[in-house]
Amino acid sequence: MAENYRKNKEYKVYILVTIGIVVGLMLSLGIGSVYIPPKEIAKMLLNKIPFFAGRLSENWSITNEAIVLHLRLPRVILAFLVGAQLSAAGVIYQGIFRNPMADPYIIGASAGASLGASLGILFFPSFKILGIGSTPFFAFIGSLGTVFLVYSLASIGGRTYSFTLLLSGVAVSSFLSAIVSFFMYFSDKKLHNIYFWLMGSFASQSWNEIYINLPYAILGFAMAFCNLRALNILQLGEETAFFTGVDTERLKRVSLTAAALLTASAVAVSGVIGFVGLIIPHVTRMIIGPDHRQLFPLSTLIGGLYLMLADTVSRVIIAPTELPVGILTALFGGPFFIYLLFQKKNKDYRI
Repeated sequence: MAENYRKNKEYKVYILVTIGIVVGLMLSLGIGSVYIPPKEIAKMLLNKIPFFAGRLSENWSITNEAIVLHLRLPRVILAFLVGAQLSAAGVIYQGIFRNPMADPYIIGASAGASLGASLGILFFPSFKILGIGSTPFFAFIGSLGTVFLVYSLASIGGRTYSFTLLLSGVAVSSFLSAIVSFFMYFSDKKLHNIYFWLMGSFASQSWNEIYINLPYAILGFAMAFCNLRALNILQLGEETAFFTGVDTERLKRVSLTAAALLTASAVAVSGVIGFVGLIIPHVTRMIIGPDHRQLFPLSTLIGGLYLMLADTVSRVIIAPTELPVGILTALFGGPFFIYLLFQKKNKDYRI
């Protein structure tokens, strides 16, 4: 009976989240400097599906279609994808470290991406490879490279411990952040570009950024999905997991690689957007429970919905000026982090 109740609850949650995504998509595509009704948006989207193409009356303007399909749709999809990636990475890091306060940037992904992006903006502004600009390319390389550097530094005798990973991440992040600050101090005219990238935004993003991001996102999700059961066992402790047949070192390597791919590719196309990977997994855990087989996919969907709506709010909250979405997520995430901190402190010191 308890099992049936749990499954019914899971179905209801997934149905509500799916409805939320559809409603959020319509709101995000319709709201802006030009309001476009949901019915019109639905017809535009259905008209691009082969079965419906030509069957619907095209009673919308070419301008509105261009706004929806070429300006807002790629931005909304990218925001959803990045939110999903950061939330998924947050679940992985919280599972590996067995700490609900871990986030995707905990072992240097953010600092590495910031350094890479700064190098691209300052020294290689016209660089392109396979259609990828210097900023996302160097941000991706910097983020991924930093995570693997931290992992190498934290390895002791072929084993990696959570404590040494955290210490290595803090040390490397501090060092790289200092280099970024140094570059910003001497960058003069390009200071604004670096600063804007660090705040995180989806402004001026196109389908190209989605094509850049998608292969790494798919690979990261696939690698993570294959290890969700082992991640559940790891929550019992490394020794217990080892004696039940889990190769804990391999699990850490694969999971951290998956999380690094998800984080690096997300940061490369959006800049640094904080707290998504901290808030969403924690909230989802409160809703669905700690089983990673449910926690991971649901966090992915909720994270995508959350960042899609946050980006929509950032576009209209101080119109006609646009607020970088990273500022908005920090405004929500900061108080939530303090709440988690006090909750953990009270739990640790309760007699």
